[in-house]
Amino acid sequence: MNQEELLARLNGIEWNDFECKRARNGVPEDAYTTVSAFANSSGGWLVFGVSECDGQLEITGIESPDKVQNDFLAVLRGGKKLNLVIAVEPHRYEVEGKHVFAFHVPEATRYDKPVYLKGDPRQSYIRRGAGDERCTQSELERFLRDAAQERYDGAALPDIPVERCFDLDTVRWYQAQFSMRNQEHAEISDPIEFLLNWNFIIEQGNSMLPTRAGVLLFGEGRYVRQLLPRPVLDYQRIDMPFDEWSAEHRWHDRYVFEENIFKTWQGLVARYMRVAEHPFSIDPATLRRNDDPPDYVAFREAAINLLIHQDYGDHGRKASIRMFTDRTIFWNPGDAFATEAELLEPTEKEVRNPSIVKAFRRIGLSDQAGTGIRAIFHNWHELGRVPPLLNNDKGRKEFELVLINKALINDAMERFRRDIGVSLSPEQADALALALEPSKEGRISLTDIRGLGINTTRQAKQIAEFLVRQQLLGPVGDTLFELKAPFKHRFLERAEPSTGEVTGEVTGEVTGEVSEKVSEEVQKLLSVMTGEMKRAEIQAALGLKHEDHFRDAYLSPALASDVIEMTVPDKPRSSKQRYRLTTRGRALQGKEQS
Repeated sequence: MNQEELLARLNGIEWNDFECKRARNGVPEDAYTTVSAFANSSGGWLVFGVSECDGQLEITGIESPDKVQNDFLAVLRGGKKLNLVIAVEPHRYEVEGKHVFAFHVPEATRYDKPVYLKGDPRQSYIRRGAGDERCTQSELERFLRDAAQERYDGAALPDIPVERCFDLDTVRWYQAQFSMRNQEHAEISDPIEFLLNWNFIIEQGNSMLPTRAGVLLFGEGRYVRQLLPRPVLDYQRIDMPFDEWSAEHRWHDRYVFEENIFKTWQGLVARYMRVAEHPFSIDPATLRRNDDPPDYVAFREAAINLLIHQDYGDHGRKASIRMFTDRTIFWNPGDAFATEAELLEPTEKEVRNPSIVKAFRRIGLSDQAGTGIRAIFHNWHELGRVPPLLNNDKGRKEFELVLINKALINDAMERFRRDIGVSLSPEQADALALALEPSKEGRISLTDIRGLGINTTRQAKQIAEFLVRQQLLGPVGDTLFELKAPFKHRFLERAEPSTGEVTGEVTGEVTGEVSEKVSEEVQKLLSVMTGEMKRAEIQAALGLKHEDHFRDAYLSPALASDVIEMTVPDKPRSSKQRYRLTTRGRALQGKEQS
């Protein structure tokens, strides 16, 4: 982190990878709980010499910088306060004559987690939002399960009878798929011999024992449920947009899968095919019919990712797929051991369930090793949609992937491209469009650009650097870029009516007619505005529960329409941020009330 990046972070808020401490004359005790939390989660930056004042981060400085730095590093290297030596990356800055330290705490390996204090594993912490939380017993068990040298799915099960525990129909189905795709292997017709050959049954002394992977993949239902006392998967189809749904609404189709993994996969595909789009075409080369749904690759890889990588030792949480009309959400107990950037690399990844993973790959039900997430992003980009969202929460050990059915390049973006007077390649236009997505708040990283179907980090950096040279983006650091404010404002001014088109020009006092052509949602927002209001106050006044829906349908269009404005426009994420009516907004509100 350079000084420019630090100052940019200080203009925002503390969050899951950024924590500030006053540390004026010494290291605060709670700094070490943050070290534990960062090491057990995804790593993060711990900053000394910064205080929070009235919801704002303020540089207060360190009076004894050498003492504070030496004391902190000595404790981290001593191995007594924490059970693991933590090799932090220190940075020292002088801002306005005040000393500030920033220490990058790396994520610990899965073999070293949990990282805890005072020799007591119960004093392990994880990062959640902007706070450090002590691990529960279940969370500790998840860390310990993933730290074990022996993989959980490969363990032998002495209490389950090998001669009765397998569903032979599932085994024969798998054998048929295996033979078609692996003709170099001699065919083994006997189901038990086949499973023994591929280590789903192992020999110990004079006994043959099924492995946990064998039962989960091929087991009879009652043995699967004996081994896994919660569902393999909870599938729900909800025929409404995500932002309009609440827990009070029922699903329109639901099935709780409690069979073996391969039967779960077959049942899931059958349900997906009922609702998937089926275009019809003929391959001109082979003259064969092709009616695979256009999003099948993304769905297949996401669903298989969910089945093969979940933590089957976690009996308190179940995997789920929720299909809304505007998105599909895949949620898994168990994080990915790789980072988001690493997930987009076409390389072999360390996996939680190697036996289950290999079983799927042997019959072609998953792309070659390490390319599943990459295939999802490529398929979604080919469809012209906003890149999938990933949330790989290493502290809570959960993984969420969201496929959003929303076009990346809309009409407003096309008009904006024509107006800015810069010739952009399709890849450069996609990156600019992504920066303008409300969820990105004007900032994109190289990993975000990679998610647009870009193969390498080098290519992503070339795209970002071109946009910087054209003064469309500005660098915040080596890998993070921010949309230039003038271009962001120009884009908002040219938005469609449905997203807040400004159709009447108002400067100073209102003279003549003011266009009332704003969306119905903006009109509703105008009706509740009084004085200066917080975002949460406006949302509550409208009776809306989902922040994303409020921002996308109400707040952003109202700002774009110039009917409301920020009280702190240079710091959009300020905790002091309020919104008030503009001259145009007061005029439109007056027309509605008269």
